[in-house]
Amino acid sequence: MNLLLIKLIKYGTVGLSGMACDFGVTYFLKEKQKINKYIANSVGFILAASLNYTLNKYWTFGTSRQSVPFEFGLFLLIALTGLLLNNMILLLLKEKWNVNFYLSKLIAIGIVFIWNFSMNYYFTFTGG
Repeated sequence: MNLLLIKLIKYGTVGLSGMACDFGVTYFLKEKQKINKYIANSVGFILAASLNYTLNKYWTFGTSRQSVPFEFGLFLLIALTGLLLNNMILLLLKEKWNVNFYLSKLIAIGIVFIWNFSMNYYFTFTGG
């Protein structure tokens, strides 16, 4: 149980760096470049997912799996499913319930964090 807790804390720490990347890119694209909020959100999310893969592979889970393309593909598939969940939550909270966009995004990140950790722990980095 302690090992799982340590991995969860590391995953959360990596997630914070990803969240900073995600919010920074989203803010820049949405507010400064005037790109559609869902496109900006998607770009931020995908860039953060790529950063998170690398940090989680080597620091959180310390896997030595040789098939990096397969592993990254699985990680990205989980992240893209998380992106779909993220955008659906944003749509529900912002458009249906009129919750502030960035508060909605923060809530979506929290929910998707649980999804991503669970799926990556059990499937992507099982050798870790």
